[in-house]
Amino acid sequence: MFDLPDSWVWDFWFADDGEQYHLFFLYASRALHDPERRHYRASIGHATSLDLVEWTRGPDALVRGDAPAFDDLATWTGSTVRHPDGTWFLFYTGASLSDGGKNIQSIGYATSSDLVEWHKAPHPVLNAQAPWYETVDSGAWHDEAFRDPWVFPDPEGDGWHMYVTARAPHGPVEGRGVIGHAWSADLREWELREPLSVPSDDGFGQLEVVQVEVVDGRPVLLFSCLAEHSMPSRRPAAGGTWAVAADSVLGPFDISRAEPLTGDDLYVGRLLRRRDDGRWLLFAFRNRGDDGHFVGGITDPMPVEWVEGRLAVREALAGRRS
Repeated sequence: MFDLPDSWVWDFWFADDGEQYHLFFLYASRALHDPERRHYRASIGHATSLDLVEWTRGPDALVRGDAPAFDDLATWTGSTVRHPDGTWFLFYTGASLSDGGKNIQSIGYATSSDLVEWHKAPHPVLNAQAPWYETVDSGAWHDEAFRDPWVFPDPEGDGWHMYVTARAPHGPVEGRGVIGHAWSADLREWELREPLSVPSDDGFGQLEVVQVEVVDGRPVLLFSCLAEHSMPSRRPAAGGTWAVAADSVLGPFDISRAEPLTGDDLYVGRLLRRRDDGRWLLFAFRNRGDDGHFVGGITDPMPVEWVEGRLAVREALAGRRS
């Protein structure tokens, strides 16, 4: 697993340059004592690996900006992709505080030629806007949720898509979480589009750290949400990471079909296809220990497979079958 003795590690994502795997992760010093304080002290670290088990930490990728800036509170979760011209783009969440002290989230990016030294674009490229997305003015939620960008190329070569953790301005408060959507021709200029899911009485208040992949020929959407941020019908499952089988990586996505992929002991599940054998693997950060307290640190890879129409972790299946 990837762990730091002096820091909490939580949300993360990967890039593969064809020779090494790159891990980008949020971390904050344990000198804060209370892990709940980590969110507003988050920086984006960087590590590399040849086998997805042993990791070598390198220089940090990004830190928060100087005020006033859209990321002067913290730099949060994102994704990393490579432009056809060879430039790497790291999309990330910039957090700042409103005049009323609420967290406002926007999407920015940085570029690099080597995945090590990054240069931020000066301004955000996307933020929550009516009529499709809830803003802080509604007062319905504890922040203006517009974060965790997942960027991927259009399957037919028509530019790039970005999926975002967002909320609709209508529906039950704890069921308003939706998959925000934007499109770009060049990764630099983005067009905000309507969400690819709808609020639901059987839904979630937030669909955190979204990801879409085609696993063994079947499209699947991953997101994370804990029981306390979901509709009552979802709480008995005590899920952490959820999976939704889909017809296409381009949606739309029926969130009512979400099935728990992990319990709430693991959070922010990420899928990665291992280069040498094509095996799809799940990683997550350790969220809650046996005592209910936050743990931190990223797991070793866990193989996944389809079972009766739902994605499942192989080790968990083996435990249930024994």
